[in-house]
Amino acid sequence: MGLLTPDPGLLFWMVLSFGVVFFLLAKFGFPVIVKALKDRQEFIAQSLLSAKQANEKLASIQAESEALLQNARSRQQDIISEAMAEKQKIVAVAKEQAESEAHRIAAEAAKSIEAAKMEALKDVHDEVAGLALQIAEQVLRTKMEDHAEQKAAIERMLKEL
Repeated sequence: MGLLTPDPGLLFWMVLSFGVVFFLLAKFGFPVIVKALKDRQEFIAQSLLSAKQANEKLASIQAESEALLQNARSRQQDIISEAMAEKQKIVAVAKEQAESEAHRIAAEAAKSIEAAKMEALKDVHDEVAGLALQIAEQVLRTKMEDHAEQKAAIERMLKEL
């Protein structure tokens, strides 16, 4: 027997044992291995589907958060605009009230000035009347007969006062 040519009896037993092992593996081993591979394939497919759904859900959540953020920014701008409008309105009302108060105070001051002016004119008028009476009294006391002397006396008295 040579190293490269097997003995026919050995070849028979090897083929027979290979056939038995193959039959046992085909009957009991391969279905378990195939089932395990199918289960693994289904698990991977399910995992991929779950990952895809998770990515889609994450994308929708990101879009929703962007929309909420944009809405919040818009609302913030609206609130700022309303506050600015309210501020301008308050400033306008305060300015109008200040102008009204200034006009009222100016009118009261004008009335007060006019009253003081009238009082001063009355005082001057009373003073002039008093002076005229004093001059007339002094003129009557002196009883001057000459018209020129009376005129000179009146002028002298006016200078004295």
